[in-house]
Amino acid sequence: MPLLGSIIKRTINIRGRIPHWRNPYKQQVRQLRKLLTKAQNTAFGQHYNFDKILLEKNIVETFQSSVKTYDYSSIYKEWWYRALKGEQYVCWPSQIKYFALSSGTSDSSSKYIPVTKDMLRAVKKASVRQIIAMSNYDLPKEHFQKGMLVLGGSTTLDFNGTYFAGDLSGITTANIPRWFQYFYKPGKKISKYKDWETKINEIAKSAKDWDIGIIVGVPAWIQILLERVIEFHNAKTIHDIWPNLRIYVHAGVAIGPYVNSINKLTSFPLIFSDSYLASEGYIAFQERPNEVQGMRILLDNGLFYEFVPFNENNFDAEGNMKESVNALTIKDVELGTEYAILLSTCSGAWRYLIGDVIKFTNLENSEIVITGRTKHFLSLCGEHLSVDNMTRAIRLTAEELGIEINEFTVAGIPYQNLFAHHWYLGVNKNTDAGLLSAKIDLHLKNLNDDYRVERISALKEVIVTVLPDEAFIDFLRIKNKLGASSKFPRVMKGKLLEEWKVFLANRKL
Repeated sequence: MPLLGSIIKRTINIRGRIPHWRNPYKQQVRQLRKLLTKAQNTAFGQHYNFDKILLEKNIVETFQSSVKTYDYSSIYKEWWYRALKGEQYVCWPSQIKYFALSSGTSDSSSKYIPVTKDMLRAVKKASVRQIIAMSNYDLPKEHFQKGMLVLGGSTTLDFNGTYFAGDLSGITTANIPRWFQYFYKPGKKISKYKDWETKINEIAKSAKDWDIGIIVGVPAWIQILLERVIEFHNAKTIHDIWPNLRIYVHAGVAIGPYVNSINKLTSFPLIFSDSYLASEGYIAFQERPNEVQGMRILLDNGLFYEFVPFNENNFDAEGNMKESVNALTIKDVELGTEYAILLSTCSGAWRYLIGDVIKFTNLENSEIVITGRTKHFLSLCGEHLSVDNMTRAIRLTAEELGIEINEFTVAGIPYQNLFAHHWYLGVNKNTDAGLLSAKIDLHLKNLNDDYRVERISALKEVIVTVLPDEAFIDFLRIKNKLGASSKFPRVMKGKLLEEWKVFLANRKL
């Protein structure tokens, strides 16, 4: 259907030339006003007097001073549990039909995040914008008639008589527009499978029947899928099966550690494009592929953002947000500073801490990168080590030693009356643990001044345990966390760390 490809590319090129609104703060004020207006007659809106906030000249300032901040536990206990019971007009003017099950990583039980019709429309709108951004990719028109393989959750949702629950990718896939079904793979039948191994195997079997141009998914699972397809068809690279594959849209974790492994599965490099779709909404995507690091925040798509500097003034040692915080808007942020995100959304989240930490890489284009999670950082003695620091050190180490380190996690532990970091690395070659320790330590000292200082005093040792990649996957399996959105936690703490130690001890038997 070459005509279809020509039409789509022409449309994308025209839309891509439409200039962006250049006043991010005005966009955000408009979004907040829309959210408050629509939710003013809900129980939440009446409790916090949204109607009066809307009358104020500075609604942002009044909103921030009137409405308290929430994390999942507090907003669920006070408000969302009522929506789960089927009550209407709790935090958004409707009965909630869908709840996205989210744990972020494998270390917590599922959270029930409301997903409204307005949110589904916002996600679709953001997805179309991401497709429009392909006008920057300089691809031939034929590419725009190729299939898009989305490795998402099951579209078979759990229904309790009141609401449907499942992975957000499963919810959104079940609601894709008809026009997109022509391009979407693996199709309705395979998308329904709940068993992860069955889904992967069925995709591998059907792979030769599809002409895939774009793949979408979390890096660890995409790598496993590509390996399975190549193995099933006895191919050398994935391009023997999908010669027109050009773009990989990745999400969930930093792509850095996986780049070399994925490149080994291709005949030529893919275009890597980052995206940021959380259970709470579609936050950002990469507009300028492979040029710069950063995703443009969607400022006019049903989300109002606040940015809380991720420091000891606003968060305690365990990453919990303090009761009184300094929350900034888009006009007040600075380059390079780490911020935790508060979201107010068209699904009824209000000043809600989603748990991600970001920093801005470009203020003019409102571009960000994810640097970690509020609970996934190490600061036993003031080293302030972020997931971004860890990921960069791992990638530099792997490149220097000519190895692949796709999966890793690190724990802070007591050591000789002081402290140590214990790293667990998934390494594809026999590599000396001492050498890995020295390399990681050196790179972290160069990346993080606080870390370098503490290595002289309280942080006495860097311990490395080398494991096969399968160990990380097996741990997710025993925790029933295999699936499209599951990610291995980069930092181990508390009960999860104890479970990990027990798992490794038993695995050696």
